[in-house]
Amino acid sequence: MTANANTQATNPIDPQRAYAMLICDLVGLRFGPDGKPDAGEVRAHIEAKGGRFHAGALGDKAGLEHGRVHFFYQPDLSTREELIEAAGDGRYDAVIAAATFLPAETVFPLAGVRIGAGTGNMGSRSWGGGSGEGGTAVLMNTPGINSRATAQMVMKAILKVLPDLPVDTLHERVARGAFDTGRELRDFPTEKLEGKTIAIIGYGNIGREVAKLARAFGMRVVIHARPRHRDWVEAEGFAFAPDLCDAAEGADVLSVHVGLGKQDAHTGRYVNAGLVGADVLRRMNSGAVLVNYDRGELVDVEALDDALSSGRIRHAAIDADLFSDASTGSLSGPMLPYLDLVGKHAGKLELLPHAAADTDHPSRVAGAKQAVDQLFDVICRKSVTNAKGTVPPGYLSLGATTPPGIGPVTADHILKLTSGECSELADVCDRQSRLWQALSDVAPAERGTIVAEQGEELVRLIDRFCLLAENLNLRGPYQ
Repeated sequence: MTANANTQATNPIDPQRAYAMLICDLVGLRFGPDGKPDAGEVRAHIEAKGGRFHAGALGDKAGLEHGRVHFFYQPDLSTREELIEAAGDGRYDAVIAAATFLPAETVFPLAGVRIGAGTGNMGSRSWGGGSGEGGTAVLMNTPGINSRATAQMVMKAILKVLPDLPVDTLHERVARGAFDTGRELRDFPTEKLEGKTIAIIGYGNIGREVAKLARAFGMRVVIHARPRHRDWVEAEGFAFAPDLCDAAEGADVLSVHVGLGKQDAHTGRYVNAGLVGADVLRRMNSGAVLVNYDRGELVDVEALDDALSSGRIRHAAIDADLFSDASTGSLSGPMLPYLDLVGKHAGKLELLPHAAADTDHPSRVAGAKQAVDQLFDVICRKSVTNAKGTVPPGYLSLGATTPPGIGPVTADHILKLTSGECSELADVCDRQSRLWQALSDVAPAERGTIVAEQGEELVRLIDRFCLLAENLNLRGPYQ
C-alpha cells in the first residue's frame, strides 16, 4: 500500500516529502490510565487523516516516512531557551501552540497555529510575530474555541466577590453550630449582581460571550470597542462607549478582552500594553472588581497597586503566563510583576497561571483538532482558514470559522438554512406580524380582548422565534 493511500483522495501529500510539525502544548487535559494528560483524542484524529503522531522530539528528519505529516508532541517546552534549542533551526515545518510563547528566534518555514483567539504569544519571525505581518509563513488561530470557557471563568472570578456575602465565614460558623439566623443574619447585608455595571473592553468572541452572561445576571453592560462595532453592540442591547475611560466611568466590574495588539519592531512593546492604567481605574466605582483573563501586560501593575491601596479596586483577578526555569528556578513571564503585589494585597488578589480557559479539556481538544485540519489544508490545498495578518502569495484565504453560536453571523449561515427552516421562520414571523397588526389596528381600550384571546400565543411565538434564531446561529453582529 502506498503512503497515505487511505486518505489520498482528500489529503494528497507530496510522496517525495515528509512534513514535521511541533506541538508544544498539551492537546488533552484529562488524565489517562497512566495518570498523565491524555492526548489520545488528538492522536486518533491525526492518524485518521493519515498523519503520524510521535511522543517526543524530532531526531533525523531524513529518516521520516515520506508522504506523511508527522506531529511531534513536546508539551513540556516552556522557556525561551528550550524553545529556541528545539525549533531555532527550522527543523519543524510548522507548530501548534496554545499558551506557550514562541520567541522570535524560533523558525517554522510553513505555518503556525494558535489554539485559541489571540496570537500575541506567536512571536516567531517566520510570520512576522504575533500580528502575522511581515513574515513568509502562514499564521492562523482557532477563534471561538475557548470563548465560552473563558467567559464562564470570568463570571466565576466576579461571583467570588460579588455579591459580597462571606460564604466561607458563614459556612464555618454554621458547620460548628455557631449561628442564629433570626438574630445574626442581619449582620451580613449584600447587594445582588443585578443592576451592577460591567465594562467590557473588546467586542471579540470572548468579550461578547462575557457580555451575554453578564446580561443574564441582570448587569448593565457597557462595551468599549472599535467604532465599526457600535451598531451591532447597540443592536444586541448593550451600551457602547467610544472612549475607554468613558466605559470605565461608574463601572463596578471591568473585564478586558482585546489582546496585546501589534508589537513595535524597535521597542518590542505591544500597542495595548498598560492599556488599563490609572486614568481608567480611577473612573471606576470605589470597591470595583478588575478581571484580566486576557494578557498580563494589558494592566499597568503600578497603577493597580495604587488602586488596590486606595480601595478603588477591592479585588483583582489576573490570569497570565508564569514560567520557571527547570535548572535555576528563576521565574519569567507577564505574571512576574504581579507577584510583587502579593505581600501588600494578598487578600485582594487572585492570580492564575494562564489557566482560565486553557484547562477546559473539550475546548483544547476541539482547538487542537481544528489546528491539525488547518495545517493539512495548508499542505494539501494551499488554503488558509482563520489567517492572522498577511496571507503569503500562493495561498488561498478561506476566511474565518468559529464554533456554532460564537462570533458574527455570516452570509454562509443564512445560505445554509434549509427550505424547511426558512419556512418555519417565515411562518412564525407571519403569525406574529398578524397579531401585532391586530393590536395596532384597534384602539388601546379594545386591546384587552385580543390579548385575552391571543396573548399566550403571541408570547409563545416570540419565544419560538428567539429559540430558532439562537439554534440556527442567526443572532449577533453580521459580517
